[in-house]
Amino acid sequence: MLSKWLKPATHNQQSRFAPKTLALLAIFAASYALPSHALNVFVCEPEWGALVRAHAPHANIYAATTSRQDPHYVQARPSLISQMRRADLAVCSGAELEIGWLPMLQARSNNAKVQDGQSGMFYASEYVAMLDTHDHVDRSMGDIHAHGNPHVQFAVKDMPRISTALTARLVDIDPDNARQYQANGIRFRGHWHRQITQWEEVAEPLQGLNVVGYHGTYRYLFDWLGIAQVGDLEPKPGLSPTNAHIHSLAQLGADAVDLIVYSSHQDSRPASWLQQRIDKPVLELPLTVEGDQSLTEMIDIVIGDLLKQTGKQTHLPVQ
Repeated sequence: MLSKWLKPATHNQQSRFAPKTLALLAIFAASYALPSHALNVFVCEPEWGALVRAHAPHANIYAATTSRQDPHYVQARPSLISQMRRADLAVCSGAELEIGWLPMLQARSNNAKVQDGQSGMFYASEYVAMLDTHDHVDRSMGDIHAHGNPHVQFAVKDMPRISTALTARLVDIDPDNARQYQANGIRFRGHWHRQITQWEEVAEPLQGLNVVGYHGTYRYLFDWLGIAQVGDLEPKPGLSPTNAHIHSLAQLGADAVDLIVYSSHQDSRPASWLQQRIDKPVLELPLTVEGDQSLTEMIDIVIGDLLKQTGKQTHLPVQ
């Protein structure tokens, strides 16, 4: 893991981000924790399964998509409807990311608990300072989300707010196990704050990096780390790359681009075509967690891969 190579946080950093009182509260609360009721939790994307598992480790979690699947486009098949029907809680990104299939699942499940506005429906984006919001959208703009960029799994600085809201929702749904959810939430947020300090320290060489991306998947991550996405392989959001568009990106010039990035669920060929024209490195980054990975491990991998591919790692041996 990336974090094992990092220097321990200084006292000032610890006091700033992880007050000892939080840790003591977590230990105290954990000592009174009861085994969690096995809630049935439906998550639209794997990253929210990882977040739920950190707060409710005994929950039965079902993910509707995988790390190799575009969450914009999912077939509302009977198996998903069945899982939604059984759910006590559904956790999704929101901000219209799942607008093409989630409403159909909610309607056909006949499960009153997971309808919009009910306690069993949780949208992570509601607790994020959204980027790229629009007052007006139309089809000429491509697949634009009026409420902002929905890829909030990389909204690192907002994850503690999502954790706090998720904890409150779990307590509301399953009050008998409130102490365990609260203890796990405190533990998650304390750990995440410490990780932010370490991530920002080790990722400092990435500031000022110019990247050509593929969609706005890493918009929050780039904004946080001071990376500029100077071009997009998509001519417009949701539209497939074309030869003409890639040719126009090549006109940016090699000096204007440091790296070409695409996501694990996307076709690698457009990135390779651009690489042939401007001779810059190409990097595939994960869209989400794999298997039982934690969110911390996901961010570790993304930062480690960026440092390694750009040759900007210093004292840090990356994976």
